[in-house]
Amino acid sequence: MKKVKLIEVRSELGAGTRGASMGIEALRVACWDKGSDYFKRFNSVSVPDLNYTLFDKDVFPNAHRIDSILTVQKNISNIVEQTIHMDMFPLVLSGDHSNAHGTIAGIKATYPDKTLGVIWIDAHADIHSPFTSPSGNVHGMPLAMALNLNNLDRQINEPEPETVFFWNSLKKLGFDGPKLKPEHLVYIVVRDTEEPEDYLINKLGIKNFTYKELMIKGVEQVAEETLERLHNCDIIYVSFDVDSLDSKFSKGTGTPVETGLTVEEAKALCYYLLQDERVVCYEMTEINPTLDTENTMAENAFDILEAATEAILHREAKSKIIH
Repeated sequence: MKKVKLIEVRSELGAGTRGASMGIEALRVACWDKGSDYFKRFNSVSVPDLNYTLFDKDVFPNAHRIDSILTVQKNISNIVEQTIHMDMFPLVLSGDHSNAHGTIAGIKATYPDKTLGVIWIDAHADIHSPFTSPSGNVHGMPLAMALNLNNLDRQINEPEPETVFFWNSLKKLGFDGPKLKPEHLVYIVVRDTEEPEDYLINKLGIKNFTYKELMIKGVEQVAEETLERLHNCDIIYVSFDVDSLDSKFSKGTGTPVETGLTVEEAKALCYYLLQDERVVCYEMTEINPTLDTENTMAENAFDILEAATEAILHREAKSKIIH
């Protein structure tokens, strides 16, 4: 039976608001308050972050701190790859969502010949590039890295050659070329996008299960249809950004958005998705306790994390009986 290994990534270099580096500590506090032994049950490894560079001058206006982000993502990629090679299940807890590309790079480095599917549960599409991003925050770019896209049709910026160098290095990390195809990416409850992102989503035909659709169909059916859309994929990565939750539940995140998941829906959604044997990695990201009162976000996130972990362990136990 695979053991779950916690990979803790405190980097918040890609975020627009400071504080996501404390998300993991906030989860630990929530765990403690709940009287749970969660963090004692699993081994964890901490990926070196370069958050101290946040105090240095940023010289990359179209992709803030992309030089340090490349270093962090190399570290994430290596640790994810090692974890899978050790026959363990990498469960990544990360600061900001730019880190997810490091995770994808590590998965693809381990399985270069397998077809990867990505389920992105998030309020945002995260498919900008340095050429299109209005903010230059790299946590809006991980899927463009993974899909190897610049979206020059919607170019608004002229990034410096040095920025482009680091951007191209990121796109090549772990695997040279697109790490997944657009049809193997499924969004769930993405609802806060910019025009260049909408253009790409329409052009590439990327599926987004809206919250309205989820309300009509129910969580279980959306999970089923999501997995069915990825039937050609050998392996799947599930990325859960806490701002996928409705802003009533997600004050403690950098960019809360209305009309999103309830905590119960998120728990059920992660549970159903992680029952699929092809899921090789799960990531939870963007908890920012500095924007919160009483650690509510982390407490909600911890409940979702427990449900997700239970699903992984349940699935592993089941497959052990079968084999």
